[in-house]
Amino acid sequence: MFDWLGWKKGWPLWRSYRLNAHIKGDVEQIFEGIADTRQQLLMDWADEQWSHMDRLLHQVKSAGPLDAEHAAQNRNKWDVWFKAAYIRAADSTEIFMLDEQNQVVFSTYKKHVGQIYEDNEVLIGPGLQYSKTDMNGKRCLYGPYSDPLTLDIGRRSFSFHDDVTLMFIEPIVQEGRYIGSLCCRIPNDVLGDLIQRESGHIYPDSGDNYLFMAESKLRPQLQPGTALSRSRFEDRTFTHGENLKDGVTTEWGIVSVKEHTELELMFTDPSTGELHPGVANTIRNGSNLFAAYPGYSDYRHISVIGKGITFQLPHCPDRWGMMCEGDLEEVYRIRSIGWRQFKLHSLFIGLSGIGGAGLVYALSGSAWSAAAIAAFNIIFGLFIADQLQRRHYQRVHEDLRRISRFIRINAEGQGDLTQRLDMSAFAQDESGELAKWINNMIDSLEGIMLKVQVATVDVMNNQYQMRTSTETTQVTTERVNHKLGSMIHGIREQLEDLDQAKLAADHMRLTLQQLETSATEQIVVARQEVERIGDKMNQISGTVTDTNRTILSFMDTMQDIYRALAAIDEISAQTNLLALNASIEAAHVGEHGRGFAVVAGEIRKLAELSRSSTEDIHQILDNITAAAGAAARSIHEGDQVLAEGSTLVQAAAQLLQKATAEDPQRTQVVDRVVMLMESIAAISHKNRSTSAEVEAEMMALLSDMMHVQQSSHNVEVITVFLQQLVGQFQLTHPEKMAVI
Repeated sequence: MFDWLGWKKGWPLWRSYRLNAHIKGDVEQIFEGIADTRQQLLMDWADEQWSHMDRLLHQVKSAGPLDAEHAAQNRNKWDVWFKAAYIRAADSTEIFMLDEQNQVVFSTYKKHVGQIYEDNEVLIGPGLQYSKTDMNGKRCLYGPYSDPLTLDIGRRSFSFHDDVTLMFIEPIVQEGRYIGSLCCRIPNDVLGDLIQRESGHIYPDSGDNYLFMAESKLRPQLQPGTALSRSRFEDRTFTHGENLKDGVTTEWGIVSVKEHTELELMFTDPSTGELHPGVANTIRNGSNLFAAYPGYSDYRHISVIGKGITFQLPHCPDRWGMMCEGDLEEVYRIRSIGWRQFKLHSLFIGLSGIGGAGLVYALSGSAWSAAAIAAFNIIFGLFIADQLQRRHYQRVHEDLRRISRFIRINAEGQGDLTQRLDMSAFAQDESGELAKWINNMIDSLEGIMLKVQVATVDVMNNQYQMRTSTETTQVTTERVNHKLGSMIHGIREQLEDLDQAKLAADHMRLTLQQLETSATEQIVVARQEVERIGDKMNQISGTVTDTNRTILSFMDTMQDIYRALAAIDEISAQTNLLALNASIEAAHVGEHGRGFAVVAGEIRKLAELSRSSTEDIHQILDNITAAAGAAARSIHEGDQVLAEGSTLVQAAAQLLQKATAEDPQRTQVVDRVVMLMESIAAISHKNRSTSAEVEAEMMALLSDMMHVQQSSHNVEVITVFLQQLVGQFQLTHPEKMAVI
């Protein structure tokens, strides 16, 4: 009868159960609702995390490969995208990215950057290896597992924190090739917070919802029945007695954990060392519901009842189990109004029988009469009490149970708001008033839910339009930003060219200054040489003029000589004629004239000699005249050349003078060119500064657009969440209402 509990523990539990055996169906429905609701919470939560990862993956893939060159270019974009994803994923403590070699190339936790993970290591290696088993990549929800880095990073959205970690792994695949992974780190205590919902515990003293391993594919060493979530009894905060940190005392030893429940605790029965029946039957059958006496032993060797299920979270290859339990004693601790009233009536009936028997005995002195009166009063009183129980208290009890069942339908968020309490089944008393106001409350709640449902549709439509608009605007903005980036790149190249030109101009100015100094010195020397040459030319010109005059005078003298020779020729001719006459006369004289004839012959010879000499002199003079004429012509040509040389010397002097005068102008021109380049460079620098500001504004605009898109996405997520909440209730769409 008392089974494994024994008489001492079994009797009070058996009595409590038997008094409330009629609510067993309600208890089963309660545990079914708790299990279904908690499972749906986990599924929705996991889907939400994957949606955050999907959005980030789309952004990361749009930026191109993850190699070092692109990483340097995309780091600013990654910073914006990862921060936004970190804000959206409020339960995450780190979002990071691995490259093809599993090296952390970017992370919201900067100290993590650079770490390399191996596929066969004990941390996330099995998860990474699993995600690469498909050419298109496989998502993997890996864990829970112990990671010291989670403890170092610290807590974020929850009160408890240890090193047990969940890792969402999203492979990055481009053109059929694995190039890296996105990873999101979430402390496993988040799951404990999700399924415990302390403020919503139906059984505050003993109710515990916990996860355990049913079948592990990624870590076969993790045995079925191993705890995967923090137990409600791990800390003193959630228990009225012993806790797992201090140790739970049983007859077979102390059950405790050193650091945390996850991965340390096995849900075994201390008396047998085997998995306790709730966990074992859940793993074996996939589902287990047990809500009757005597329950089954949990890891504390306490009688518990509840619902167990197995499930797989999205993209988690392992199969998990969840137990939703409560202590048998607390679950059936309830005592109905009818029972309390019956006990009270029984007390009054007993007192009435005893009092009547005492009165009869005092008046008649007959014990039998007194006993008969007492028995009659008690029997009659019990009959009346039973009739009252059946006709009145049971009706009140049933009314309250009907109301309680109706409220419980909606308590876990799975209610049917189309149903109403049947007012004809209630009397016109307090229970009827309560039922009426409950129906009124359900009407109001359904009206609110219908309005929320309509509002969510409007929000979804507006959100879709806003998302379409922001996506179009983002494309345009990115295109403008690309053009602006090209322009800024061109301005930067122009500035570099201007800087180079300015340097070249400065160098040219220095060179020109050096050349100017050297040229000025050379021009001064040249001017001096030209002046000296001019002087020499003037001297030569004077000498040539004198020579020319001398030659002309010589030519004049030659004419005198010619005239003298002409006179000599004439005298010679006359002398020759006289000699001839003298010879003739001497011949006439004869012998006496022979001496004179000899003299006359000698005179004639001398005249011939004079004529011959005169002819020679004429020839020489002709030659001299020809040479003097040639000399005169040469001197004339030399004079012209000297005149031209003097003109050229003067021109050279003027040119050198002009060159000397233009040196400052040339320097001024170079200075003006340099100043102009400096002005252009200054304006270009200002343009670059302005362009940089515009670029910053464009980046800010892109960031704002991303925030708008993120807000749009958040609105969509919230709207979907609202629709899920509203969808949990059945609403009246025609004007019909079901009545129970």
